[in-house]
Amino acid sequence: MPIYADLHIHSPYARACSPQLTPENIDLWCRIKGISLVNCADFTQPKWLTGLQEKLEPVGNGLYRLKSSLRIKDVRFKEQTLAEVYFIIGTEVACIYRHNDATRRVHHCIYTPSLENAVKINQNLTARGCKLKADGRPILGMSSQELLKLILAENERNVLIPAHIWTPWFAIFGSKSGYNSVSECFGDLTKHIFALETGLSSDPAMNWQVSLTDDYALVSHSDAHSLPNIGREADIFEGTNLSYDNIMQALRRGSVQARQAGQDKNLSLRLAGTLEFFPDEGRYHYDGHRACKVCLAPSETFKRQGICPVCQRELTIGVLNRVTELSDREVNFKPPAALSYLNLIELDKVIAQALGVSGRQAKKVETEYWGLVSAGGNELNILANLSLKKLANITIEPIVEAIRRLRAGMVKIEPGYDGEYGKIKLFGDDEAKFNKQVSLF
Repeated sequence: MPIYADLHIHSPYARACSPQLTPENIDLWCRIKGISLVNCADFTQPKWLTGLQEKLEPVGNGLYRLKSSLRIKDVRFKEQTLAEVYFIIGTEVACIYRHNDATRRVHHCIYTPSLENAVKINQNLTARGCKLKADGRPILGMSSQELLKLILAENERNVLIPAHIWTPWFAIFGSKSGYNSVSECFGDLTKHIFALETGLSSDPAMNWQVSLTDDYALVSHSDAHSLPNIGREADIFEGTNLSYDNIMQALRRGSVQARQAGQDKNLSLRLAGTLEFFPDEGRYHYDGHRACKVCLAPSETFKRQGICPVCQRELTIGVLNRVTELSDREVNFKPPAALSYLNLIELDKVIAQALGVSGRQAKKVETEYWGLVSAGGNELNILANLSLKKLANITIEPIVEAIRRLRAGMVKIEPGYDGEYGKIKLFGDDEAKFNKQVSLF
């Protein structure tokens, strides 16, 4: 069975995040979603770290789990098996600094093999004058290179992965404050970077257009700010020996270059692929101005010289445009050793469209959702693994058809732009007939 891992989520202490993101609820929702490995989130926040120390227990391999006495159930979710959820100790931070005569705003994910190491990282950051209490995703007044040097000095097993690498405002390749290469950002420490988080607005196929990404494992995580968004993107691992060191080894050998050289062979745990958002649905896929309701493809932006046709100010240049700018390959190029991936939509959104309901939080959607995840094991099993024949035995035809179309990539999308999510459709306006069947639950 595949191991689904979501290595970038948040806690209630991060800005604009749900207060329901407690360790107990994260554990529960990972079981609902089908996530076996999850980031503990925001360990730089002192109060959250104290809670993690109280509620998590070490497994003995660099991973943790929720103490059994704290495990909770949801009466709406009838688990078929008692799944185990493991926590990896990780966080996201924001580096804002001047470098090469430009202001840089770059987000990074940091991972460490123990809560004790997390404490030491916090102590070292505090000693450098970093304010860790204000936000679960703290702003650090140090460069990306300084941050990497600091965490490696604390423990050479610590890892830094640049977060959502193409996002305009806060990313290593972002159009507003980023770089044109990993080495430009990290200098002589570049050799310690071995994975890049692609973010919601890009997928592997887009990244394959840029040959510099061949040197890095392409990973995908939800960046969840609420419980239902856990697992909307995830890494897929295969193997039986799940541990902190094996996870990082799998990522080190998960790049196109490493796979072409056969370096991923004979690993007890290997990176097998990713589950992805449809990048068009991501909040920064196209260029535009949200306030002006202007959304433009890169070609249109070029014609307008990057200027908004409504307010005459600079457009927010999105991910597709930035990928195109750095690309040195054709659009449909696929490296010979590239990993597979699957674009998905969250199950409640799929159900809402199948039922012809406008919102994913409608009562009809909720009833179908909980009945289906209980019958099908978990959300990702339903979306990615169960055969259509098995799905037909546990849900109604419109939902089976919606999942079939999803797996086939039969979607229509109005692209997201400038912080606005795209609008995605599985059914046309003339297909209301699909929405009239009675629920099985």
